[in-house]
Amino acid sequence: MARILIIEDEQDLAGLVEYNLRAAGFETDTANTGAGGLARARAQPPDLVLLDLMLPDVAGGEVLRMLKNDPELKKAAVVIVSAKGQEADRIQGLELGADDYVVKPFSVRELLLRVKAVLRRADAEEGPAAVLGAGEISLDTSRHQVRVKGEEVVLTALEFRLLRTLLERMDRVQTREVLLSDVWGIQAEIHTRTVDTHIKRLREKLGPSGDIIETVRGVGYKLSPP
Repeated sequence: MARILIIEDEQDLAGLVEYNLRAAGFETDTANTGAGGLARARAQPPDLVLLDLMLPDVAGGEVLRMLKNDPELKKAAVVIVSAKGQEADRIQGLELGADDYVVKPFSVRELLLRVKAVLRRADAEEGPAAVLGAGEISLDTSRHQVRVKGEEVVLTALEFRLLRTLLERMDRVQTREVLLSDVWGIQAEIHTRTVDTHIKRLREKLGPSGDIIETVRGVGYKLSPP
């Protein structure tokens, strides 16, 4: 049974979401502030966090950054639930490491479907252990660990998923739309620039070894073995 933490300052909305999540079989916990949410997450790590961006104390973006930088919490999936619905807001949320972005007001049924989809992707990534590699890059799926020349490189959950997808499909061009669907789990409802941003950050973290991730102009990306 997955555990879901709701960080939402609108108490009526938090109660509605919690009621429906419990009815769907999830364990839940709630917090009305960013600091309270972080404290609850650290006390009992969740499988998924529903995170409002406009909190009364700590900005939701900062809460997300702190979750992703905490070794004990970085594996938790995060779905942003916010009234900030502009394309730029959604892109920024995904670039910060969120797994999905739901705009208020929303259908509770849609929210439940998105939560289940994100959790399914997380379960799929816990499949059979494997070590994938290309050149000086090695990715261990069971340890959720990436090494370059034997040295560990710390990636966010999305960066890890992106690199794993490219390694599993080596030498096959992946369009930005396919990556948005398979890595982020969304159809191209936002501008594909977020894919380019994550590729850039991934290359930077991999250093010179990241050059094996090639840009296919006008199409997308592929990882070619050296």
